[in-house]
Amino acid sequence: MKKRNLTILGTALLLLFSGCKKDYLETSPTDKVSKEEIFSSIANANTALNGIYRFMFERTQVVSWNVQNKPGVGGIMLGLDFMGEDLGISDANWFTSTGEGNWQGGRNDNHAVTEYYYRTFYKIIGDANFILGNVDPIPGTDLEKNTLKAQALTLRAYAYSNLVQLYAKRFDAKTANDQLGVPLVLNFEDGALPRSTVKEVYDAIIKDLEDAIALDITSRANKSQVNLHVAYGIRARVALTMQDYPNAIKYAKLIIDSGAFPLMNAENYQKGFNDATTLSEFIWASMPTQDQMDAFGSYFAQIAYNANTSFMRANPKRINSALYNLIPASDVRKKMWEPEPTAANFPLPLASFSRQPYMSRKFSIKTPGGALGDVPLMRSAEMHLILAEAYAGAGQTANAQDALYTFTKVRDPEAVKSTKTGTALLEEIWINRRTELWGEGFRFYDLKRLNQPLDRTKAPNFVSSSVNSLMEVKAGAPEWQFLFPLAEINANGAIEQND
Repeated sequence: MKKRNLTILGTALLLLFSGCKKDYLETSPTDKVSKEEIFSSIANANTALNGIYRFMFERTQVVSWNVQNKPGVGGIMLGLDFMGEDLGISDANWFTSTGEGNWQGGRNDNHAVTEYYYRTFYKIIGDANFILGNVDPIPGTDLEKNTLKAQALTLRAYAYSNLVQLYAKRFDAKTANDQLGVPLVLNFEDGALPRSTVKEVYDAIIKDLEDAIALDITSRANKSQVNLHVAYGIRARVALTMQDYPNAIKYAKLIIDSGAFPLMNAENYQKGFNDATTLSEFIWASMPTQDQMDAFGSYFAQIAYNANTSFMRANPKRINSALYNLIPASDVRKKMWEPEPTAANFPLPLASFSRQPYMSRKFSIKTPGGALGDVPLMRSAEMHLILAEAYAGAGQTANAQDALYTFTKVRDPEAVKSTKTGTALLEEIWINRRTELWGEGFRFYDLKRLNQPLDRTKAPNFVSSSVNSLMEVKAGAPEWQFLFPLAEINANGAIEQND
């Protein structure tokens, strides 16, 4: 088994995932400290935990690859949305040459995309495992230890919920779900492991979340950290993915009914989605500070309309025009994109910025001249949409209509309660979901969990050359499963590769 290094990156301690001899999962340390020192106090252990949060927004080098557009989890979120049909650009200089837009990165076992996604989430898991395996002997109160445990459990569940959707076939509540999932590493001393089944992975995710929830930790330093509400939110997401509608309803309602994260009003909705502290419906976010900002490799450097970066100046991100046309004129979300931008209706920082039809103004940098903003990892809007979809999926039509209206009337003062039923009601909910969560990393997962095809031909303004002409992928096709990285296959003979 590979030796375990403990790495300090800047001021944040990053614990390195080990096991299975994964050289490619390790980085060269700038400093080393012993396990005994890290777990000698609650303060030191919290530093280790904070290292996970920092890792989630930092740009990290993958072997022999420029990862300027891979700012941690935020980069994965953007990549997954660009694998859909609702976020597009005019040419192939963003998330196509890197392999997402053309769906090549996940289907080449030697491609940096599949390595990056795999490595990012397993590093979170490895670091969480290290904390969970060493927290009990630390001098401190039960509350202090439970706070560490709850966060590590929630982060591990979050990482596995991403991995199993990326590297395995979709969960189908009508089957045994005995198809191969991902290696289930639950102990920091685990070595090379085979792939567990999809059911086994989801069982482990649920157990982690329920264990975290039972610890009942609501306090946190700020919204960059997970707590009870975040665990509720991930539990609701996972339940919806599993078509477990009663639990999706239960946990979404726990957040909504708490009143802790009220939906933003129209004024705040237009402030740029960049400040988790002041925007009420942010439940969880990566919150880099000014000194941690990566001018060209951050989430906002690639999605904020006014970020002075090559990602944005020449290639503003655009919405599917057919989806845009479904948004009511009185809905505040109609203002988030501009079908015919001009200097008057869409001012930009410099003359060098390009204006293109249907460009986005949803995301804005916090301060002029930079690329700083808080990455939205979870908002209460998603919980409202989970609630509506779960009610509809459970056949509770009236409740679904009510839940959808509770949400839409905040976005649109002229909204009326839907009278649709069945598939038509679900379609209305999904349109709201596509509009609301645009750019936040959900579209690939939604298409996959619903067993729907990718069809960019129905997006009139989607530029096929921007994705190397990859316009359609059939539902259930092999392309929906990423291949395991070649480095992992070579290091761990117990892993069976996807088709």
